[in-house]
Amino acid sequence: MSRIPLSRLSVAAAGAATAVLLTAVPAAAHTEVEADKAQALAENVTVSFHAEAESDTSGIKEVRVVLPEGITPADVTYGKGPEGWRFSATDDGYTVRGAELKTGEGAEYSVVVRQLPDTEEVPFKTLQTYGDGHVDRWIELDENGENPAPILKLKAAAPDAKPVSPSPSTAESPTPTAMETTPASSPSPQAADTGKDDEGGLSAGVWTGIGAGIVVAVAAVVFAVRRRSGAEG
Repeated sequence: MSRIPLSRLSVAAAGAATAVLLTAVPAAAHTEVEADKAQALAENVTVSFHAEAESDTSGIKEVRVVLPEGITPADVTYGKGPEGWRFSATDDGYTVRGAELKTGEGAEYSVVVRQLPDTEEVPFKTLQTYGDGHVDRWIELDENGENPAPILKLKAAAPDAKPVSPSPSTAESPTPTAMETTPASSPSPQAADTGKDDEGGLSAGVWTGIGAGIVVAVAAVVFAVRRRSGAEG
């Protein structure tokens, strides 16, 4: 019976142990997030992101984030990011985009959040787009998923911490007063010029017509009289 060398057994055992460890370790989020004040209800918090490049052929040109419940687009302002990149709010979050980065270069940027929600974890679902159109979707809320979203873990809120009032842009718009409501449409200039006369309620236009008729009638009578006189003479 042949014996397997001890060294070969050791290598096989080490490989098996490594495989077990790799399957047991949760998948790492390829967009990482951290904050200077990772605490519930903390105000004016700088939240930093690192979107790791996953493509070997193209660079990142845009990062789009869907904000979690408790944070509105109006609560977020831009901190800093890659040179030339710009920040813009969306209906459910924001985007940071600009010229395509070098292939393999991660996109690092930060935003300032007006106040963190009163919760233990804050997920930031992230979609990063490359110059060739490929999109990495880090949107799974399960940390053990294949495409986990970056999650910011928060400490419990301070005893004196309180929720701030909603951002001005998200608060309800006040009901306009009577002075602010749109006035009824004005009559046309023609209608405004045809005012009514006090006598009989007839308009000036009607009286003008009557006067013209009288003048014509008088002229006709005068013409008829003159013609008759001429005939008799």
